[in-house]
Amino acid sequence: MAADDSGGTTIAYFSMEVALDDAIPTYSGGLGVLAGDHLRAAADAGLPMVGVTLVYHHGYFEQQVDDQGRQHERPVRWDPAAVLQRLPRQVTVSVAGRTVHVAAWRATVTGVHGHEVPVVLLDTRLPANAEEDRALTDALYGGDETVRLGQEIVLGVGGVAMLGALGYEVATYHMNEGHSAALALSLLDEAAAGGGTGPGGDERERQAWCAVRERCVFTTHTPVAAGHDRFPRPLVASMLGPRWTGALERRGLLEGGELNMTRLALAAAGRSNAVSRRHGAVTRAMFPGHRIGSITNGVHAATWVVRPVAALFDRHVPQWRADNAALRAVGTVPLDEITGAHGEAKAAMVAAVAERTGVALDPAALTLGVARRATAYKRTALVLSQPDRLREVVETVGPLQFVFAGKAHPRDEAGKELIRTVVATARQLEGDVTVVFVPGYSTALAKVLCGGVDVWCNTPVRPHEASGTSGMKAALNGVPSLSVLDGWWIEGNVEGVTGWSIGAGPDVAGSESGDPGSDPTYAQDAGSFADRLLGTVAPLYYRDPPGFAAVMRSAIALNGSYFTTERMVREYATLAYGTCQPPPTEAGRPRAGEWPGPGAAAVAAGGCG
Repeated sequence: MAADDSGGTTIAYFSMEVALDDAIPTYSGGLGVLAGDHLRAAADAGLPMVGVTLVYHHGYFEQQVDDQGRQHERPVRWDPAAVLQRLPRQVTVSVAGRTVHVAAWRATVTGVHGHEVPVVLLDTRLPANAEEDRALTDALYGGDETVRLGQEIVLGVGGVAMLGALGYEVATYHMNEGHSAALALSLLDEAAAGGGTGPGGDERERQAWCAVRERCVFTTHTPVAAGHDRFPRPLVASMLGPRWTGALERRGLLEGGELNMTRLALAAAGRSNAVSRRHGAVTRAMFPGHRIGSITNGVHAATWVVRPVAALFDRHVPQWRADNAALRAVGTVPLDEITGAHGEAKAAMVAAVAERTGVALDPAALTLGVARRATAYKRTALVLSQPDRLREVVETVGPLQFVFAGKAHPRDEAGKELIRTVVATARQLEGDVTVVFVPGYSTALAKVLCGGVDVWCNTPVRPHEASGTSGMKAALNGVPSLSVLDGWWIEGNVEGVTGWSIGAGPDVAGSESGDPGSDPTYAQDAGSFADRLLGTVAPLYYRDPPGFAAVMRSAIALNGSYFTTERMVREYATLAYGTCQPPPTEAGRPRAGEWPGPGAAAVAAGGCG
């Protein structure tokens, strides 16, 4: 295995989960899907990058949903040896004073021009390890906080060691969320050459942190508290040992008696960013004293465009896979070709839903898609919360269908309750409005739904949606959004042109619980959704098909051409990785006060001076 095909130094992209293929079940949802798209776009761009994650022998979980809406989980059955290449190196890490042996597998992502980005998947299920350590790479987001911190040590510390063993010369470490922030401790050791802990070592340790910051980039993906891992000090001391615990303490990272992995990542990164402009503002308020920029997420166009729409693009914009921005030219494609391609995609979606659920959807009926991770703040069931208004749409305008999908974390009872609510409401609306929940959400199912429904809905509690890439995938396929103004949709919404907004503006915050009884925006947003559907969206769909097709076309031309990982990775290369100069256009420049200049080391409170 060549350490670096480019002949230069490497960008190492660390992520707790990566969606490479459904045959490699090492992801749970949006974070992993974004990571996979990031690596694909890096391969397309020819960036010298390597991905690092864990192998997860049991995957996340396979989801089954019974007729009462109860979610049941079981381990995924797969064989890494069937789809991955075993690498010839092993390294060790210390976890709670035990020596843990770490092996690795390799997957390869190939770009549009043939450039390859390797992905290293770390594995502790080895005979040399104790059973508790073998299990560290069994289940994604499984186990208690001891298992979780152990996984993060393997990812961060083990990942740095493995890249070294494989011969990589890493210039930049990109931490995709705080799960991999422990890599900073390895880099701190490298920079300090094992010193900085005794008398006279303060300055050496300060310089070591500065050196770490020169090499690290950090992306945070959520303003939700549960998304920022915290570990109590006694556990940290037990798992990391006195030397690294002391380094964290001296850096002020154990204040309040716990280690917040996001704060560690911010302390270790010379450049940090959120994943939409709104999320950037929210994150800077959450973590004052840090300069945090924003690079709005995107999706990998060639991966997410369904076959009939890809054929349309091939006829009119043949270079679209290598130049996503060229999709702007779809704005001149005849409307009947847009509706024809979508009709084929919708027929495929109807067939897929029937195969998985036995429910026969009406291909002529207005069909709305809601497919997100089932968790409270995403308010999955909000669109069904006023059933009489939905019946009014059917009675006065035309038939209505909803297709739902999404997994709840096995310990997220509020998320599971959302699924039960959807299934229960489906029974209440039976005969009036068709509602179907499709179990077993995966990248393959997501693609079918994003391409085949007529309207995409995203109804999170503001301002808790960091980005929301499912709506971008839908837009690429000519499916407009009817969504709350949060995350990417604040940037992508051109009212009545690329889709429609729900509720008040983005500055009207709701309760993170997402509970109808305690969230002051719930009833308002539900009423706004019904108003938009009854007064604008359904009438346009049924009474003015060319007008609806024009919105579909604009969704592609304006949003599908821009909200891509091609554009996103170019911004990372410019603003975070330092591989090229800032772009000349104002739209691509960092906003004042958000980003340190290229090559800057000192930006955070207590940082390098």
